[in-house]
Amino acid sequence: MLARLRKSAENKDSGFTLIELLVVMIIIGILAAIAIPAFLNQRTKAREASAKADVSTIGKEVATYYVDGIAGLAAASATLPTWTLNEAGAGGALITSGKLSKGNKITASAITTPTAYCVVVQSGFAADGTGTSADKAWRFNQDGLTQAAAC
Repeated sequence: MLARLRKSAENKDSGFTLIELLVVMIIIGILAAIAIPAFLNQRTKAREASAKADVSTIGKEVATYYVDGIAGLAAASATLPTWTLNEAGAGGALITSGKLSKGNKITASAITTPTAYCVVVQSGFAADGTGTSADKAWRFNQDGLTQAAAC
């Protein structure tokens, strides 16, 4: 036993002190406190980017239709997870349809003339479109993409 103590004293075998371990833990805690909110903000930005992409797609489909089409369009509708554009009037033919990104929902639409149309998409909803969302809503109208919740 004494030989082992003498050998460890000669070789300077020692571990970390409690203070050194606490300093390392505090540094890790500070880094986590900085990184976690930034990471959570990225999820919101990603959902909003998907809403922007969806509303831009629908708005550009409306604009494209009016380049060639002569009949009016019915408002964009969403039966999750798809959206459709139909010709105006009762029993209007399907013009085009597409798929919304997961969690996105069309919250408003108004297509009245080739120069007056509006579609609003918001993200952050449950898969069936229920619930409320604190995410920004994005509107695409004849003037382009803007951040707004209503037409």
